[in-house]
Amino acid sequence: MRLPNAAHDDHPWRIHDIAPDFTVEDVWALPVNGGAGDFPRLVELMAASDPANADSLPTRVLWRVRDRLGRTLRLGRIAAPAEGGATLPIPGTHETSLAERLPEDLRGTAAGVEFVSLLFTPLYRTDVEFAAELSNPTVHGVMHLGWVERGGGRYQGQMAVLVKPRGRFGAAYMAAIAPFRHAIVYPALMRQIEGAWNRRMTVVPPS
Repeated sequence: MRLPNAAHDDHPWRIHDIAPDFTVEDVWALPVNGGAGDFPRLVELMAASDPANADSLPTRVLWRVRDRLGRTLRLGRIAAPAEGGATLPIPGTHETSLAERLPEDLRGTAAGVEFVSLLFTPLYRTDVEFAAELSNPTVHGVMHLGWVERGGGRYQGQMAVLVKPRGRFGAAYMAAIAPFRHAIVYPALMRQIEGAWNRRMTVVPPS
């Protein structure tokens, strides 16, 4: 279920201090529930996700078309492997990564996380929060995962997407793909996450 931006903004996440100049593009309640110690499983699940091979045919087609266009039009790829080692500055800054802004206690906390298919680079992880960044010629983006307490020792996953578009073209691109993200890509991703989470929790009981 898509949530209002306030569901992310009103929570005391560490990302607020790290990326105050980024805009919250989307917030989603994930179909993922568990105990206080289950957040690492959500991080592992998201790192292993592969939209290019999703169960949803429209999602697979859109993802592969976008990746092909990225190579052809130099918009940047959205699936592994990454091309070259070039980095672009975060729009409006001289920084190339939000890792440069991390406080000492968060540095190296996500070193063990590796994305299988997506071109995100992990930034940090706590007991209830994880962030990873992506940079391409259209946008510098952040995927933020939160583990939100719902009472009674139960928690639910939440995902927010934060962005800084690269100029007018980047902003126009984000606006153009928004209907496809909301109507096709994210709903299919939610179903994929729900199925994968339920399978994991069936094998390993929640903490």
